[in-house]
Amino acid sequence: MFSLNQKKLIPIILRHLERTLAILVIIAVLVYTAYSIPIFLTADWAAQATFYDFINRVLLIIIGLELARMLVAHSFLAILELFVFVIARKMLNPEIVMTEAFLGVIAFIAVLGAYRFFVFPIRDDLRRENIC
Repeated sequence: MFSLNQKKLIPIILRHLERTLAILVIIAVLVYTAYSIPIFLTADWAAQATFYDFINRVLLIIIGLELARMLVAHSFLAILELFVFVIARKMLNPEIVMTEAFLGVIAFIAVLGAYRFFVFPIRDDLRRENIC
């Protein structure tokens, strides 16, 4: 169905599309950051809601940057780190209910387990072979 040249071309096109999406995500993060700065310069920092809004926006910016990194890096560790920030953003919501908090803790434990059983053994193998 596909010739050899087409089979080589498809991964190259996909890689360029992913990089383009990563650049668009970074541009969106920069625009969002620029939009957020004036909001916090005029915010009432005595209000607790301002702090929660600040933390929420900072974590959203980090999530955007981690998403861009994941699109470029293609590593399992990048995916896990993205999940950690998404879970943290959800857990730091002041209106979180008990079931959401419980599920967030379970999700965080799952991410730690995935790191321990999928990423850490690879690093141990590399250390044993003196690659790292």
